[in-house]
Amino acid sequence: MQRDRTLLKPRISGPRRCPERLIASSSPITRGAPHSRRPLRANPARCARPLKVFPITTFQSLGLSQPVLDALASKNYFTPTPIQAQAIPTVLSGRDLLGIAQTGTGKTAAFMLPSIDRLVASGKKAAPGRCRMLVIAPTRELASQIAENAIFYARGSRLHVATVFGGTSIYKNKQDMARGADILVCTPGRLVDLIEQRAVNLDATEILVLDEADQMLDLGFIHALKWICQRLPAERQTLFFSATMPASIRDLAGKFIKNPVEVAVTPAATTVQRIVQSVTFVDQSEKGFLLTLTLKREPIERALVFSRTKHGCDKIVRLLNASGVPAVAIHGNKSQPQRERALADFKSGRVKVLIATDIAARGIDVTGVSHVINYDLPNVPEQYVHRIGRTARNGAEGIALSMCSGDERAHLKLIEKLTRQKIEATPLPSDFAAEASRMRALRPTPEPERGRRDEGHRHNQKLNRGRARDADPRRDVIGNNDPRRDMPQREERAPGGAQRRPAHAARPVTAHARPIANPVRAATPGGGQRAAFGAANPGNGQGGRPERDGHSPQGQRPAGGGGRPGGNGGQRGRGGSGGSGRPSGGQRSAY
Repeated sequence: MQRDRTLLKPRISGPRRCPERLIASSSPITRGAPHSRRPLRANPARCARPLKVFPITTFQSLGLSQPVLDALASKNYFTPTPIQAQAIPTVLSGRDLLGIAQTGTGKTAAFMLPSIDRLVASGKKAAPGRCRMLVIAPTRELASQIAENAIFYARGSRLHVATVFGGTSIYKNKQDMARGADILVCTPGRLVDLIEQRAVNLDATEILVLDEADQMLDLGFIHALKWICQRLPAERQTLFFSATMPASIRDLAGKFIKNPVEVAVTPAATTVQRIVQSVTFVDQSEKGFLLTLTLKREPIERALVFSRTKHGCDKIVRLLNASGVPAVAIHGNKSQPQRERALADFKSGRVKVLIATDIAARGIDVTGVSHVINYDLPNVPEQYVHRIGRTARNGAEGIALSMCSGDERAHLKLIEKLTRQKIEATPLPSDFAAEASRMRALRPTPEPERGRRDEGHRHNQKLNRGRARDADPRRDVIGNNDPRRDMPQREERAPGGAQRRPAHAARPVTAHARPIANPVRAATPGGGQRAAFGAANPGNGQGGRPERDGHSPQGQRPAGGGGRPGGNGGQRGRGGSGGSGRPSGGQRSAY
């Protein structure tokens, strides 16, 4: 009995703990229900039950290598986010992963940190034209951002990181891949081009990562993705990360991943709680005035304005610049240097307002974005989550303002249904009508539509070309006032009796022909005239001269041969198979 009393535990209000099952971790570990008021004896069967482990709070406990930990410490990163705490151990184990987390929660580090450790641990080296880890992103900006993070995290591991996407020199991309890349970050279009040109081979790829998987598996990328996956080895690790994962996309993703571990930190398509969302109902024609008032009156550090169309982005930029609000635009019609310059000005703070389409909503990490303004509500509800996820990053707070016209109310209902929350409606400013009238009077004169202007310009150019062609004196050699107009055309005959061109008639002018000065007209033994534009007999090297019994004439090579130096060479021409060398006695063709 005395020995049994030593096993009794005191009455405590906290959870029961078994000393044999404790795990060395800084996170709280709980198991079972709280103690009852009567003392209980420790039961070995109860101690063997699985423990519920809460997210680990340090990167050291995740099993990362020391070089990666040093790179994280240089940026003062010590505590992983929930998606990182759950995804990193799974990636290190080598299993496929399907990660769903809110935008701005660190998905890039969740797949890049453990993948770098796996590449370093294997000790392999990338072969020329091949990559060991392939990361595919939907946009150029996202691919560039992932590459920057990969270079920073792998700076102590001697891994080569290459970036391949459209808008850059494809010859530079070939040079980067000539010596191989441990980590290749790319967009689908440029990767397909390099594979078709045999500059990239994917037969040695060990890890495949698709960031923003819902967009990558959408209709615009599904065919390219299938084509790429057919060239990947069957034994590989595939990682999918996105903020939204609809059911249709989930079923499609099941064809590319094998027995994945799904990590869903938060429910799909939910917004960050630190974002204050509001919507204002306004006519479509007055959205520009409301946007101008908002940017002038709100204390904005950086504002990201989203438009549904590229033309709408340029129109908003012209309106804001005319109102004294500096702004730049970024969309698909901009060249790559223009897009990089606009994004650099926005990041540095030289320009506080960036107008963009949804390409900037896919993973662009710009710190200090205080406001996200939806000038046009997206017709795809999931895009709303990506848009407003550009603010309130890394624990900060943000504001998301939306402008809703009458024909966009249906889009607003779908957004509220997807996010499962009601967006607060904000009325228009009290002096909005007066300010709109004042700005309407100062609105710049709209430019004519470019398409119609170019069409009329091209039509005028065609008319002018036609008139100039009709007035060309070369088209009418004998003019109306020329005294030779009514003269009979005197014919000349060659020594052999062949009819020649009239003496006063000009040689026809060909568009691509070079005028022949002093043409040589040598009479052939048969009495015919030597052709000036090719051989008369395609099978003979000399024009107009037949072969005898399959033998070439004297001084002439067989059919198809070039002119012999010192002899009568083959005739150059379009129709014949004349010689390759310039003939010594024949007439050179104008072509």
